Amino acid sequence: MALIDFLSQPWPWYVAGPLLGLTIPLLLFFGNKQFGVSTSLQHICAATVKPKSEYFRYDWKAQAWNLVFVAGLVVGGAVAVLFLGAGGPPQVSAAATELFGSWGLSAPTELLPRELFGLENLFTLRSLIVLGVGGFLVGFGARYAGGCTSGHAIMGVSLLNLGSIVAVVAFFVGGLFMSRLLLPLILGM
Repeated sequence: MALIDFLSQPWPWYVAGPLLGLTIPLLLFFGNKQFGVSTSLQHICAATVKPKSEYFRYDWKAQAWNLVFVAGLVVGGAVAVLFLGAGGPPQVSAAATELFGSWGLSAPTELLPRELFGLENLFTLRSLIVLGVGGFLVGFGARYAGGCTSGHAIMGVSLLNLGSIVAVVAFFVGGLFMSRLLLPLILGM
């Protein structure tokens, strides 16, 4: 089997999960670095805009590795989509399709439901509210919580950080609350 064929197939959780998990001790051991992406915007602003705020006045060059990491995420995503993609929508379970149907959404044939994110619906009041309020809450929450969901779940929990463990539990509870109670109300608007 060619390397490209091997890389383009879905990897099971028991392979991908440990590989991702091993990233944390490698970062700590070889560079004393912590995995995280949510501070990248702060580093970009500190490097380019030179704002007057004390929050942005620090040695961003010491965190330049993080910017390279984020650029690698973007390039890696582009390579995966352009060269390793299967050419179709992701496979969704029958239970997920049924759940989407109960919300009035069509069976998922794309990554995002067209009823919410299609160009014809993008500038409706409902979509602007969902995207605007959701984007603000995600950004505010990541800053307030000291990191994003992935950073807390991957880095914080691996370091047994109590705040991260509490945050991850809250993320799951909030996600269930949103998907089971609030999202059906929003879609019914």
